[in-house]
Amino acid sequence: MKDIIFALDIGTRSVNGLLLNVTEGKYRLIDYESMEHTERSMLDGQIHDVVAVSKIIHTVKEKLEERHQITLTKVCVAAAGRALKTRRTIVSTDIQKQPLMDREAISFLELSAVQKAQYELAEEEKDQDQLTHYYCVGYSVLQYKLDGDIIGSLIDQQGALAEVEIIATFLPKVVVESLISALNRADLDMEALTLEPIAAINVLIPESMRRLNVALVDIGAGTSDIALTDAGTITAYGMVSKAGDEITEAISDHYLLDFNEAERVKREITEQGEATLQDILGFETVVTKKELAMDIKEAIDDLATAIASEIMTLNKRAPKAVMLVGGGSLTPMLTHALAEKLQLPSNRVATRGTEAIKDLQTDIDVPQGPEFITPIGIAIAAKQNPVHYISVTVNDRAVRLFDMKQLTVGDCLLAAGIEIKKMYGRPGMAYMITVNSQTITLPGTHGTPPKIQLNGESIHVDALIHHNDKMLVEKGDDGKEPEVTLLDVVGDIQPFNIYFNEQSYKVFPMIKVNDKPTTLEYPLKDGDRVELIEQIDLQSWLNQSEFHYLAHEPEIFAIYLDDKFMPFEAVSERLLINNKPATMQTKLRAQDKISYSPLQKVTKERLVDLLNLDLTEQINVTFNGEPVTIEKAKRALYHHDRQLQDDDLIEPLSKLTLKSLPDTTFVFQDVFRYVHFDLMKQRGHVCILKNNAPTTFLDPITGGDILEIKYESKT
Repeated sequence: MKDIIFALDIGTRSVNGLLLNVTEGKYRLIDYESMEHTERSMLDGQIHDVVAVSKIIHTVKEKLEERHQITLTKVCVAAAGRALKTRRTIVSTDIQKQPLMDREAISFLELSAVQKAQYELAEEEKDQDQLTHYYCVGYSVLQYKLDGDIIGSLIDQQGALAEVEIIATFLPKVVVESLISALNRADLDMEALTLEPIAAINVLIPESMRRLNVALVDIGAGTSDIALTDAGTITAYGMVSKAGDEITEAISDHYLLDFNEAERVKREITEQGEATLQDILGFETVVTKKELAMDIKEAIDDLATAIASEIMTLNKRAPKAVMLVGGGSLTPMLTHALAEKLQLPSNRVATRGTEAIKDLQTDIDVPQGPEFITPIGIAIAAKQNPVHYISVTVNDRAVRLFDMKQLTVGDCLLAAGIEIKKMYGRPGMAYMITVNSQTITLPGTHGTPPKIQLNGESIHVDALIHHNDKMLVEKGDDGKEPEVTLLDVVGDIQPFNIYFNEQSYKVFPMIKVNDKPTTLEYPLKDGDRVELIEQIDLQSWLNQSEFHYLAHEPEIFAIYLDDKFMPFEAVSERLLINNKPATMQTKLRAQDKISYSPLQKVTKERLVDLLNLDLTEQINVTFNGEPVTIEKAKRALYHHDRQLQDDDLIEPLSKLTLKSLPDTTFVFQDVFRYVHFDLMKQRGHVCILKNNAPTTFLDPITGGDILEIKYESKT
């Protein structure tokens, strides 16, 4: 038979085998065979007795082969959804100093998130060794973020922080390996593998509808598997360890029946609306579906509560709708109870049967209820989205991958347990500097991504791999220390103009590194202390200018006169800014006008003027009819007992004394210092007169005196 698909649904209570044919995208159900386990060889969807399960599989296979005269060697199966583990996680990376992000960098970021989810799963299992006991069977990117804002793509984006949030799905290896063992014992090879929740979702919820928040619940005998869709993807899987068997046990307890009889009664009531039963005391009773729902209401509520609670835990809120499949979904009033628990309208919770599967044709009568949704979904999903094993060598070590999609180099790295982050080159050592006492970190350059070769050729992490490929992964190069100048940190600082003695000068803000002035081209080093002085003071500017010799407080000219301190600003060294006295700490501003006058030399004569001292006494007399002013020193300045002369230089801070002179009386002969009179040229007898009375040259005189010298001829 051409293009035949053999699919098996290995459940807790029974094994269902189906034969399908696919032509031009249309699926035709040719035949099916169903057999129940004779003992509890399956528990919660996991094979616990490989030999017992393989016998049932072999019997189902043989019956189909006999009816259609074919030999079945390959089969499509599903891994129980209850074994799946899903994790949502977020990773971020600093992208301030790295080039624009490309597809390679984003792929590494996504794989880092998947690996983080693997570690979180291992930590939850309390055993880091569990990391290699799980296959990552797929992941979806939920969103990217740039600097906290959601963004459609990170390619060629620039910013500070890039984030990715993913949901990853993991499957224990033991689940797959036990399936393979049971199939091999039944002379079957696993052609393809799918996941039970994916199988049911694929036939009931197409991708175009997965933007809706919908819950799919597959209620079997031992467990109820839950899958949720939202925002275009399958967002979570879960499992509740309550299902059809709990309902059967409730029927058994209430009506006093053994388990198998209770199971028959449940099926008959489900199919026909009522059933006749006989309890262990021999009494016969007819029970309707409505009566059954009332009698085991507590068990139905318990099942609905458990399913609703798990849905709320996984989804964080009630979904928009709930679809029920599997034999247990036919439990009377279960849809109403579940809608009530989730506070949904009753028409938003419904049981779906095989009639809801599009593109399915049948050659035989097949039950229209929900029992066959998963078996048919397994056949279709396993063909559309098959999962295979492949073997790849990574760094000379063989790695087997669970292939449920097109595998990439990134999948190999995950399967090999290679930590993506550790394969990146380490960032260069950062420098810590201080700018005006504020600590600043200068990061080193980023390390480069891992160097990956596939079959001898360099490739990216999203490159596809195939069976028997050989991969070599080397750690990326480490980053370098930062190469940063002062200009990179403080920016291009603009100068301003000032004037010094009417000459224009540019003032640059002062920059010091480790207390030493420097330029903007200075390459910063770890531990540098940067001081940026934008408001420069007069002393700082003088120090860095040609007038550095003036960078001190102006020198004051002062003396001590008779022990009294006396400063003289007029002859002191002076620095004025805008005609106002300035100190070395005065801050300079644009267009300030600085004027400078040096310390002057001071003679005794100038000092007397500055002190406004009157060291002399004057009198006015008349000599030979001409008025004459006579001046005579009455006081004098002394330095260390030496009388100072007019042209003597006075040193700053000299200690001077002012003394009165001992002889200050004016006498007649003092007048000759102010008049020209030659006694030697005169002839005759000399008469010296003061106020017309005879006197001598040594006689004292006073102001107003009339002085005369006359000559009398000799006769």
